[in-house]
Amino acid sequence: MTQVDPGFGIYIHWPFCAAKCPYCDFNSHVRHQAIDQERFARAFATELALFAQQTKGRTVTSIFFGGGTPSLMKPETVEAILGSVAKNWSIAEDVEISMEANPSSVEAERFRGYRAAGVNRVSLGVQALNDADLRFLGRLHDVDTALKAIEMARETFPRLSFDLIYARPGQTPEAWSAELERAIALAADHLSLYQLTIEHDTPFFKLYEAGKLVPPDPDAAADLYEVTLSTCEAHGMPAYEISNHAVPGAECRHNLVYWRYGDYVGVGPGAHGRLTGGNGKRATATELHPETWLARVEENGHGMIEDQVLTMEEQGDEYLIMGLRLVEGVDLDRYEKLSGRRLDPRRLNDLISHGMVEKMEGSRVRATRDGFFVLDAVVADLAA
Repeated sequence: MTQVDPGFGIYIHWPFCAAKCPYCDFNSHVRHQAIDQERFARAFATELALFAQQTKGRTVTSIFFGGGTPSLMKPETVEAILGSVAKNWSIAEDVEISMEANPSSVEAERFRGYRAAGVNRVSLGVQALNDADLRFLGRLHDVDTALKAIEMARETFPRLSFDLIYARPGQTPEAWSAELERAIALAADHLSLYQLTIEHDTPFFKLYEAGKLVPPDPDAAADLYEVTLSTCEAHGMPAYEISNHAVPGAECRHNLVYWRYGDYVGVGPGAHGRLTGGNGKRATATELHPETWLARVEENGHGMIEDQVLTMEEQGDEYLIMGLRLVEGVDLDRYEKLSGRRLDPRRLNDLISHGMVEKMEGSRVRATRDGFFVLDAVVADLAA
């Protein structure tokens, strides 16, 4: 397999939500007064212009609006931000422009406006296909609303994905299999299927500590993951990444930029970026708090609070962490160039002999299906 060009992406973080979900540890904020969207759009334009100066000659292959809840933006705001990207870079003819959206009817009403602005792929945060679990997950929509939003999205956008969360308390393999079958029937060509994780500093973590929320034990969670893999495979939507499933050719190109360890600009409150320059690969990060970020951009021309050149070891570790999530695996020659060292052949061979990793064509290796179940341990072992 020849080395694939990861592409060059732009990530735009819209930090506002209508409500904070109890499992979420993303940089998202609820505001009870109107957001000055024009002012934020100007700040995005300012930050994009700065990064454009640092990435001259690059062609944008993907743009991703994440959050928060980007579908709380007015279509005019999206159009203004996309105009800023186009003003600063060349845009690939087949550019993928994705937006995360919630299925609420208010947000779905804006779909045509987003499509007219240029969005050609939407990712809906459905999360569950039964009302009891939607309430448990703190979602503001019910199943009926979600189904209507899926239908409207399919009519409006060339490409659609939606998310589900599994390994919910008390969830059986049979119940998850039935829910997944229903999701596949509704899906266009892509599904993101995430195992519920209890993150620190979330309401779910407090419930977990108090013994009021009991997630499935590791063996039960593994059974649910096996159902996920086998059901999606049987319906022609195999995993191409540990939590993402697609009809071949319908993979999320923007997320592949991350997993293939490509370069991307990150703008907006709490956005991260990775950019390669003359002195190596840089990690950038911006101020988390939305209004503080806004003030910084207006004062300094950017909201960055971190801009550091990664060591070769850090680059190698990041490449392994990201790339081993992919079914296509990683290229050991590229790892060697990034990290300045070879993987320990004894560790590699030990993982191969235990069926956790397998060699592919050329200098590529990947986690096996069994390895996916314990991927964190596999990565830690290889990177040691």
